[in-house]
Amino acid sequence: MIRNIVLITIMGIFLAACSTNNTKKIMIVATGNIDVNMDAKTITLSGGAGANDKTVDFNVAGPLTLTLKDEDGKSAAISVNDNGYYILNARKDTIAGAYQNYSTPKTKVDTIKQETIERGIDSLSQLIEGKNVNAANRNFFVTPSNIVKITANMDAFVVPPFHRMTSIEKVGDKEPEVYRFYTLNEIKEKLAKLKALTAPPTVK
Repeated sequence: MIRNIVLITIMGIFLAACSTNNTKKIMIVATGNIDVNMDAKTITLSGGAGANDKTVDFNVAGPLTLTLKDEDGKSAAISVNDNGYYILNARKDTIAGAYQNYSTPKTKVDTIKQETIERGIDSLSQLIEGKNVNAANRNFFVTPSNIVKITANMDAFVVPPFHRMTSIEKVGDKEPEVYRFYTLNEIKEKLAKLKALTAPPTVK
C-alpha cells in the first residue's frame, strides 16, 4: 500500500514537471474582444473599441500552430516552436518593448542628467525603427499578426501597451523580470517629451 502511494506521488510530480516543461504561455494584445478556443487552437477577434489583452497557457509538447482570425474574416497561421513566454500582436499596428528594471527607484525629471536623457532618446529612436533588436538585448519589435518569444521564465511580468504600471514589488531577494511594451505612437510621444527636455530654454 505504501509502495503504491509512493509510486503515485512520484508519477504526480513527473506529470506536473512535464506539464510545466511543455507550457507555451502567450499574451495576446489586440483592439476589441479576444476569444480563444483552446481545443481548436483558434484566436478570434470580434472587433470593438479599446486596447485589450488576454494571457493563455497551452500545455503542448512540440510545435504549436494557432489560427488567428481577425474581425474582417482573414486568417493567419501562428507558429510557436519552443516552450516559453510569448507575446502575440493581434493589433493592426506594430508594438515594441524591452526589459525594464522596475526595482530601481524612480528619479525626478528635474534631476535626470543630460546624458541619461540622450541615451533614452537614442534607445527609443532605435527601438521604434527596429534597430539592434534581438533576444540578447532583451528588446522586441513585433509587427501585426506576429509572435515573439520574450523569455523562458514563466513567472516574468509582461506589461502590454496602454497599461500604466510604474512599479512592482520585489519578492524576497529575487529581482522581478519585467518587460514593458508600447505601440509605436506611445513611443513617439515619449520621444517628444524627452526631446523637449533637451531643448534650450526660451529667452524672454
